[in-house]
Amino acid sequence: MTQPDSDSQAPQTSFDPYGRLLKMLMPSVNAVIVHNGSGSFVWSSDDWQLTQVEPLVTEAIAAAHLDDSEYAGIAREFDADSCAYCFAVRSEDAAVLGAVTLMARIVGSQGVARPIAYVRQLVQPALECLKRELVLRASLGLRERDLGTRERDLSLMMEMSSQQAVGASDSDELGSILKTGIEHLGASLAAVWVPEKGLSMSLTRSGQPMSAEVLARMEKHLMAWMLLQQRTIVVNRTATAASESAAPYKILACPVRHPSERVMGVLVLFNPPSAADFDAHQTRFAELLAKKTTAIIQAQYDASTGLMTRHAFERHAAELFGSCAASDSHAILYLDIDRLHVINETFGMHVGDEVIVQIAETLSRELPAGALSSRISGDRFAALLPRITLDAAGKVAEGVCTAVAASAPGRGTRSFEVSVSIGVSPISGSKNPLAHALATSEIACKAAKDRGRNRVEVFQDSDQSIIRRHTDIMIVGSVREALENNSFRLDAQPILPLRGNYGRPRFELLLRMIGEKGEVIAPGKFLSAAERYQLMPSIDRWVVKHACELLGQHNAALGPDAARFAINLSGQSLQDPEFLPFVIEQIGVCAVPPGLLCFELTETATIGNLEKAQAFMSTLQDLGCQFALDDFGTGVSSLAYLKALSVSYLKIDGTFVRDALTNSRSESMIKAIAQLAKVMCMETIAEYVETDALRIRMADLGVDYGQGYSMGRPQPVRELLRELATFEATVSTWIAPGSAELGSSPNHLPAHEEQPTALAG
Repeated sequence: MTQPDSDSQAPQTSFDPYGRLLKMLMPSVNAVIVHNGSGSFVWSSDDWQLTQVEPLVTEAIAAAHLDDSEYAGIAREFDADSCAYCFAVRSEDAAVLGAVTLMARIVGSQGVARPIAYVRQLVQPALECLKRELVLRASLGLRERDLGTRERDLSLMMEMSSQQAVGASDSDELGSILKTGIEHLGASLAAVWVPEKGLSMSLTRSGQPMSAEVLARMEKHLMAWMLLQQRTIVVNRTATAASESAAPYKILACPVRHPSERVMGVLVLFNPPSAADFDAHQTRFAELLAKKTTAIIQAQYDASTGLMTRHAFERHAAELFGSCAASDSHAILYLDIDRLHVINETFGMHVGDEVIVQIAETLSRELPAGALSSRISGDRFAALLPRITLDAAGKVAEGVCTAVAASAPGRGTRSFEVSVSIGVSPISGSKNPLAHALATSEIACKAAKDRGRNRVEVFQDSDQSIIRRHTDIMIVGSVREALENNSFRLDAQPILPLRGNYGRPRFELLLRMIGEKGEVIAPGKFLSAAERYQLMPSIDRWVVKHACELLGQHNAALGPDAARFAINLSGQSLQDPEFLPFVIEQIGVCAVPPGLLCFELTETATIGNLEKAQAFMSTLQDLGCQFALDDFGTGVSSLAYLKALSVSYLKIDGTFVRDALTNSRSESMIKAIAQLAKVMCMETIAEYVETDALRIRMADLGVDYGQGYSMGRPQPVRELLRELATFEATVSTWIAPGSAELGSSPNHLPAHEEQPTALAG
């Protein structure tokens, strides 16, 4: 196939849609070939011998000058199987724009080509579309068409290169832009200056750096000029002996704009007086480069504060580490604005945004030269202090904290305080030093908040609060994986009567996490992390769902009054409006008798969400579920709120039980709680009954039930339910047919059968 000339190659692919449309309208078409108005080949959908087509095209164009009908055309048969149809396409003023040739198979039983009039009518919609394309191309002109195509291709090329070079730094990308300006526009010097971002880069054709003093002087004058003009500036008139007011170089300067459209920098190209003038094509090209520069800066810097984004911060930090000696010490500051939500709620989100900007400006002002600063997220910032001791970094943090607190913004007659909590951490030589330092400095920042806010805390390995937070961060990923992979297990621990009032068996369901190697991880190792990172609703859903599934599998054998199973719920779940419908749904789907379930809520969580807790409890109690108040005695308003809560059991906190034998205050507290519960028609459960002596003492103090290793050890729920189902079936078989009254209440069963040894673990 003859190739089109170079001027025709650029738009070649734009005819593809028309070729496909013609083939859809006439399926027998094998190829579509386009020639221009002078008969020169432009485009073909398939390889084809143009020697067959060119005489036909010449004839069709010549005939079109004589035939004024729309889409004048001719048909020709080449052999018994193939033919061609050639249509001339003309503009509104009757000028021939080109010719479209359809190479087709001869179909039909008669073995002759279809009439030209029939084919014209068949493909006319596609010819109409193609005509508009050719008219547009003719109106634009060859030169303008070529220029627009080249600029679009350049824009696409730059976009693609940016997407591919994800790992490249912003300095590499800006350097590439300067190099493009020199190579494609023939400039002798290219530079980009954005003072507010600290960006100042230049590149010469020779590769030799220019004098820093000269560059600084040019930057000062050009920035002032650009801020005044607010538009692209082209200077082709250079200085002469007669006119010292002209510039010593030919200059092409394009504004680099902020997202708000204000000018924040300049991209400039220089040429000596002997070079050709900068023309319109070069100007448009340079403006594209300036827009690309703006896009790079926007991607690297936060639009509100002007600080680096986290991604840019991490890349700059990696570059800094690469340029420093291994013995150099660095530090990270992690800042969190205190009570920003209060400012947002009181004065409005726009005031909160102003506070964020103000603190960013303070941070930039107070940091030493060479420091990197970033807005990590919302109201959190980070700063990397290179080549500094931990003590010196702490003093810098104190200075930032003091400077922020000294500012007193206000709205009208109302003023408010602004403060930050700052964590400081050294950067160690770990595998990922920045990520590790950010994590440890965040932990120290959280400790600063816990200890009163508006303060600085330095990460210390010996600080127990910090160690707890660090442990939580390390394990929270494992908790998320366990939720995704179903890597939890439910155990059950018996809750047994301390005296002779035997009742239905009671158990508390305890959660265990299964580690990577199959080891069992106790809740004390991961629940702190789950609470800190708001994972408790997900964990509670897992527990409720799997507990209901297991109990539902044995509901026929157990019956509604065989036992009661306690499920712990967190305060976070009470805040979730979707959690109560979820619990009700699981009870119904799994066909669990509600009487089997008792939900345990901690005293602190219940009082902290009193209205929601009351509504939650009332709804499930109407179904037949019961409730226990866990960790009772540790809250500050236990008695005041107890009358508002409809619970069946009070679980006395283990801190009182453990030292009841040696601490008279703990003993008195337990006795008072037991007496109060009896007056309010509630039953009491003592936690952490670990010895026989404690078991006896709890009974003497009036406590109804005990839970702990002295009462029975936990065992997997699946095993327990199998044993319990077998036990219930045995009891049903043992009871005499006439003993309906005895069988109707578990309280009348003999002691050895009411609490079998197997259930105690």
